[in-house]
Amino acid sequence: MSTAPAAPTAIAADALAGRVVLVTGAHGGLGAEAAKACARAGATVVLLGRKVPRLNRVYDAVKALGPEPAIYPIDLAGADPADYAQLAEKVATELGGLHGLLHCAAEFSGLAPLETIEPEVFVRCLHVNFTAPWLLTQACLPWLRKADDSAVVFVTDDPARVGKAYWGAYGLAKQGLVALVRQLGAETDMTPVRVAGLEPGPMRTDLRARAYADEGQLRVPAPAAYAPACVHLLSPAGAALRGQVWAPRVPA
Repeated sequence: MSTAPAAPTAIAADALAGRVVLVTGAHGGLGAEAAKACARAGATVVLLGRKVPRLNRVYDAVKALGPEPAIYPIDLAGADPADYAQLAEKVATELGGLHGLLHCAAEFSGLAPLETIEPEVFVRCLHVNFTAPWLLTQACLPWLRKADDSAVVFVTDDPARVGKAYWGAYGLAKQGLVALVRQLGAETDMTPVRVAGLEPGPMRTDLRARAYADEGQLRVPAPAAYAPACVHLLSPAGAALRGQVWAPRVPA
């Protein structure tokens, strides 16, 4: 894991100019803020998520900040490889290419002992947080390689925290993503595709509230604090962090 550099606080207006960026979980806390930041940086953002009314609200906010975005409703839990292949082809051909994939989607129902988690809940959580991001990435790689420079960014979590008791399939999946970043990063090292991980610190999100219900919300930063780091990794400036998991520092 890399802890440097610190998270940028400003976004260059042209950092992602002319690029098409897919954001999964685009109606979530970090996903929505990252989508808006990408638009400010000049990207055409494709908003992926399963809750269309919430995607529509993010669409309106993103449209006011940059190029007109696109919405692609999809449920990661139910989609299969053919769905992802169709998604990647449709985005790349209709929008003129594909230059970035930011995995913000996450599923976590709360802390619980492993033996008490219903099998279907365990499998769904593991899939949404680990195997689905990989399958979508696999489908997008041929299109990402067509660009002179492109990036895949996985949002991870602190392995020292989620590797402890009661974090269930979410914790296992997030630890797996760290290994995936390193393995895929090594395998794409000589290609135009840059692979990196982003390990945000504590954020004021619904997901965190499920684990820390009694936490004072103002003690941790809002998701917007990490949005510039997403843009940094998606832009050419993120090349220095290729194959690494970055844990940027942001003020509380």
